Amino acid sequence: MTTSEKVAYLKGLAEGMGIQEDGGQGKLFHVIIDILEDLSLDLADTKDALVDLTDGVEEISDDLAELENEFYESPCSCCGSDDDEDEEYDEDEEEDDTVFYSVECPGCGFKLTVDGDTLDAGSFECPECGEVIDFENAAVEEVVFDDEDDGDEKD
Repeated sequence: MTTSEKVAYLKGLAEGMGIQEDGGQGKLFHVIIDILEDLSLDLADTKDALVDLTDGVEEISDDLAELENEFYESPCSCCGSDDDEDEEYDEDEEEDDTVFYSVECPGCGFKLTVDGDTLDAGSFECPECGEVIDFENAAVEEVVFDDEDDGDEKD
């Protein structure tokens, strides 16, 4: 029995017992029953909203999982996909997805382009002046290539 059904039963029970709103106790019982009725309606609305929110979160989670699969395109522990064709495709995609960074040497101002692995190493020797460039303190910007220009750098 739902809360609304229980309140309706209580209301019917009070009417069946002949409790009138005229007397002090009767008025009190009717006010309590009205409050319980309002609370049960609010509870039902809250439950409906929770169901809607849960459905929305599940949809977002499913969409995110699809995006992760499309973005990473690698075999995962949950599905165990490990086809040879997928590996060849992944290798091709890895080459296209390599991110490059423009780094300016703080010593001589020479700009060089490095990949993410080099950037992760933390430092690099400037080919122009020989000073060690600390990537944490250097001016680092991601390089964006225009697909139509076959690798030309965007300014």
